[in-house]
Amino acid sequence: MQTPDQILRPYKPALVGLETNLVAAVFPLMKIYPAEYCLRCAARDGAVSGNTLVIETSSGTMALGLAIVCNRMGRRLTVVSDYACDAALKTRIEDLGARVEIVSEPAPVGGYQRSRLDRLEQIKGDTPDHWWLRQYDNPGNPSAYAPFAAQLVEELGQIDCLVGTVGSGGSMCGTSTYLRTIFPDLKVVGVDTFKSVLFGQPDGPRALRGLGNSLMPRNLNHTSFDEIHWVSAAEAYTATRILHRSSALFRGGTSGAAWMVARYWAAQHPDSRVVCIFPDDGTRYIHTIYNDSYLVDNNLLLSELPLKPRIVDDPTEAGPSWSAMYWDNRHYSDLTNPPLAVMASL
Repeated sequence: MQTPDQILRPYKPALVGLETNLVAAVFPLMKIYPAEYCLRCAARDGAVSGNTLVIETSSGTMALGLAIVCNRMGRRLTVVSDYACDAALKTRIEDLGARVEIVSEPAPVGGYQRSRLDRLEQIKGDTPDHWWLRQYDNPGNPSAYAPFAAQLVEELGQIDCLVGTVGSGGSMCGTSTYLRTIFPDLKVVGVDTFKSVLFGQPDGPRALRGLGNSLMPRNLNHTSFDEIHWVSAAEAYTATRILHRSSALFRGGTSGAAWMVARYWAAQHPDSRVVCIFPDDGTRYIHTIYNDSYLVDNNLLLSELPLKPRIVDDPTEAGPSWSAMYWDNRHYSDLTNPPLAVMASL
C-alpha cells in the first residue's frame, strides 16, 4: 500500500502565472485530495477495514480520484454516476478495479444528484459492510486542502484573493479557511452557474457541470465568500477555449469559468495577488468544449466574452448571462428564502 505522499505527489498542482497579479493553481486531478484524506481517516478510525465496500456518488473527477486511491490502497469501490460520466471516464474507472453504475433519469426534485443518492441508498441496504465517503457532507473534504493551502503560502507568499468554482464546497471553503489563518483579509470569490441552488437560485437543468448543485451540501460555508459570480455554460466554454489559445493550458469548463472571473477581478484590483483554482483538465471535453461543431449546434459558442458581470442585489435576479453579487460573508438565510427542495435537504 502506498503512503499518502506517494499517492498525492503526482497530482500536486502547478502554480502558473497568467497575469502580473494572477496565478492559476493547475491541478491534474483536484478531487484526489479529499478522496485520499477521507478514506485514510476512515481507515484510521476503523470505519473501513478488510472487505468493506467503499461507495460514493459522483459525475466525474471525485469518482476518478476515489478509484485511483482505492486501487492504491487495495479497497473495493462502487461509484454511482449519471450521463456526465462519459464512456472513456467509465472505462478508466473500471480498469482501476471499481464498479460504475449509471442512473438514467433525474429525480423530480433534486435532479440527477437526488437520483444518484437514491440508488446509493439501495446499495447501502444490500451491502451491510460499506463506507460512504459523502463528499458533500464529510468534514474531511474541506480539511483535505490543508496541503494545498500550505503550498500556496510556501511558493507565493502573500495572497489577497482566492477564486474558484463551488460544487461540494470542499475546495473553496477548506482552502480559504486555512489561508485566512495567515491572511485574515483574504477575499474569497465563488463561481456558480445558473439554476444551481447553492447561492439562492431555483433548481433546474444545468448545461454546465462540475460546479453548482441541486442539493445543499453541509460542507458549503456561505460565510466564507465575499462575492458570488454566476456564469453560463456558453461563457464558461468560450472562456475555456480562449484560455487554451492564450496560455496552452488544456482545461475543462470549470477552469474556464474560474479564469474568466479571476481575470476580471485581478484587473479590477491590480495591487492584489489573485489565485484561481483550475480543478479539471480538458481530456474529457475533446468532443464537446473543444469541438466547434458541438458548440455551434448547441448555441454554446460566443463571439466574445462579456467585459464584466451584471451586479445584482438578489440571487434570483442573476442571469441569463454573467452576473455577480456582493455576498459579504453572510449566512445563506440572511440573503435568501430557500426553495422547499433545498430546505428538505438541509
